[in-house]
Amino acid sequence: MLDPADPHLVVHSRMVYLCWLPAAPEAAVALLPAGLRADAHPQVFMNQYVVDDETQTSGLGAYSLTYLGVCVAGLAAPGGWWTHYLCSSPRMRGYAAARGAPVGAGHTWLERRGDTLVAQTEVDGVPLIRTRVHVGDTGHVVRSGHHRYVTARGGELAGGVHPYVAEPVTPFEVESVDFLDPGHPVHALRPANPLTITEGFYSPRASFAYPGGTGQLVPAHQVPERRARSGLPSGS
Repeated sequence: MLDPADPHLVVHSRMVYLCWLPAAPEAAVALLPAGLRADAHPQVFMNQYVVDDETQTSGLGAYSLTYLGVCVAGLAAPGGWWTHYLCSSPRMRGYAAARGAPVGAGHTWLERRGDTLVAQTEVDGVPLIRTRVHVGDTGHVVRSGHHRYVTARGGELAGGVHPYVAEPVTPFEVESVDFLDPGHPVHALRPANPLTITEGFYSPRASFAYPGGTGQLVPAHQVPERRARSGLPSGS
C-alpha cells in the first residue's frame, strides 16, 4: 500500500480538463461542506485523463481517472472541492482515499479520430459521462501553474496544491458534455443548456504532481500560458 504522505509525479498523461456553468447551481453548491462557498456564479470542474503506462509515474502505476467537483471561492489557485473521484486502479484509489478523496471505481478512456476526441467515463461498464471535443495539434505553447483541491480528513478540511505542466492543442472546441445516468449522484453537476465552458484544454502530454504531506489552505500562484524557453513544446 502506498504511503499517503508521499508525493508522486505523473508525466505525459492524456487529459481533458473543463470547467462549466451547471444546470442546477443550487444542487451543485449543496455538495460543498460547511466552511466552503462557491462563487456568485457557481462553476463545476472535471478532469478526465489516462496514464497509459506505469513508467509514467513515480509509483502509482498505470490508471485512468475522472474527478469532478465544485469550484471554491477565495482559493489562491484554481480548483475546488472534490465531489467524485472515479479511478480504475485499486492502488490509486487507496492512495487517494487516505488523502481524503471521495473515491469510487470507474474507468475512463480517451480516443481521437481525426480532429474529434471523445473522453468517456464508465462505472461498472456503463457509460456515465461522455465528452466530445474538436482538437488540433500541440504547438509552442506550454500551460503551467497550480490547481488546488480540498478534501476532508478526520472531520477537518485539508488542501493540496498540485503543480502541472501541459502542452495544450489548438484549436480546442467543446462540442458536448453529456451526463448519461440521471440516477447517479454525479448528475447534480451536469452542465447547463446551452453549454457554457468557462475554461478548458486537451493535452496529449500533461504532467503533474500529488504533493507530499498534509496540506493546508495556503497561497499558490497561477502561471499563464507561455512558450517554452527553447521555442519548442516541452518534451521535444
